[in-house]
Amino acid sequence: MAKLKITLVKSLIGRPEDQRVTVRTLGLTKTNRFVIQEDTPQIRGAINKVSHLLKVEEA
Repeated sequence: MAKLKITLVKSLIGRPEDQRVTVRTLGLTKTNRFVIQEDTPQIRGAINKVSHLLKVEEA
């Protein structure tokens, strides 16, 4: 299965609570940190919800 490298590029300061929870669920904690996740429909849905805060690349 494909892997995705997900990087948090914008701060969570001032963001709604549901967006903060979604970013934390993806495993991201601080700006410019990244995680490697499997490419699943659940992960894609979470990425779409907060895509304006993230940078996503194929890993």
